[in-house]
Amino acid sequence: AISAPKLAVRVQAIRGDRAAIEFRGFPPKHRDDLVKALGDKITVQESDWNCVLMMTPNHKVKPFDDVRVRRALTLAIDRWGGSKYLSRIAIVKTVGGIVYPNHKFAATPEELSKLAGYSKDVKASRAEAKKLLKEAGVNLNFELHNRGVDQPYKVVGTWLIDQWRKVGFDASQIVSPSGIWYAGLRKTKDFSVSMSLNCQSVVNPLIDVSKWQSADIAGNNYVGYIDREMDALWQKMNRTGDAAEARATLRKYETRGLWGKAHWGVTHWWFKINPHRSYVKGWKQAPSHYLNQHLDQVWLDK
Repeated sequence: AISAPKLAVRVQAIRGDRAAIEFRGFPPKHRDDLVKALGDKITVQESDWNCVLMMTPNHKVKPFDDVRVRRALTLAIDRWGGSKYLSRIAIVKTVGGIVYPNHKFAATPEELSKLAGYSKDVKASRAEAKKLLKEAGVNLNFELHNRGVDQPYKVVGTWLIDQWRKVGFDASQIVSPSGIWYAGLRKTKDFSVSMSLNCQSVVNPLIDVSKWQSADIAGNNYVGYIDREMDALWQKMNRTGDAAEARATLRKYETRGLWGKAHWGVTHWWFKINPHRSYVKGWKQAPSHYLNQHLDQVWLDK
């Protein structure tokens, strides 16, 4: 096995046949390069990934205790335009809410477009963001606390900085090794806004979104809010036996989390691209890099 933080090392390992398969995921360009170089010697499996990158404003740090500032953060982001360009260079692609894309409980594109921060009229959204910031009258200088991993953290983080500057935030980025980044996010919580993620295994939306509950319930709620309405909605949608009611309740939970209180901000869902040598047989891509790694049903047929 080769475990390497450098993407180029992993790509060359596949190309040079020192490794037969990539389990986490390559960006589109590297997929295309491998296909061009290896032809029918390479096979590619692709799907949406049960992993979403999020921007995380610390509710305990001013001015992000002000919902107007948190709303401005999300209004500044052109998610639809970002998908078009980021999906060419990063392992992210799909615009979505808090639910795994294309699941029956996920918001449809039409439902998303009605949610503030997801409008395709970016000019209007950014005008509203500037208005909110003017009303808040706050210092807009802050650092994005990000993880020192290129894909997709640093790529998306750099894009976010540019997005926020368009509405007046004086944002910059501090990149730390994974251990330091996780410690800041989970323990010391000494950040203003951090990149974070919600990566799950088996797709189960009602459970997957548990981190959006209050911080005294959800151990992975790193932003520190207490919101009993969110908690009540989560309990309701997980206790009903009616799928339509669960979906409708989930929409309320999502709307409150993304806009009503703007607790978090979803950027894009990851997109899983797994190239492997065509002699690798029996491996089927799962929607998560946590699944199907036992490998007892995989064989190499050279």
